[in-house]
Amino acid sequence: MNYFKKGFTLIELLIVIALLGALAVGLLAALDPFEQLKKGTDTGVRNTAGEFQGASIRYYAIKNYMPWCSDAQTCTDPSSTALADLETTAIADIVTTGELKTDFVELAGGQLENIYVTGTNDPPTVAVCYKPTSKSFASNPNTKYAISGTLATGCPTGDPADDCYYCIK
Repeated sequence: MNYFKKGFTLIELLIVIALLGALAVGLLAALDPFEQLKKGTDTGVRNTAGEFQGASIRYYAIKNYMPWCSDAQTCTDPSSTALADLETTAIADIVTTGELKTDFVELAGGQLENIYVTGTNDPPTVAVCYKPTSKSFASNPNTKYAISGTLATGCPTGDPADDCYYCIK
């Protein structure tokens, strides 16, 4: 009797599984999942900072003074102030004018602590900055500022540990 076995041997299956495992480990190392999470966080913070900056400019167009001022003459300009510290004043006023959604603070979550605002009423300027946590955002050409929105020497470095900030002006 002649028996023909069809299929793979146990050794062949183990070799294929080992090769697939090695490829998966290599792919995982190449993608760096923690860096991907940091990039996602940086994208969210950048969007929140951009929304506040745009809303501040639109607020000025409506009121003829910046949102951190109580009127055109009474103003305390923020200097590297955390956006969370402007929640009860500037953000509330912008929401009242309809330039930000009423749930802006809830949607931003803990991001407001990591976003810094520097601005003046006369002339009307606003710089909204944050410190990137991902390597790709830290090496972005727009990550060239100090926390106050002024140009910083030696930035961008590509190292999230350095004091280089991404600013929207």
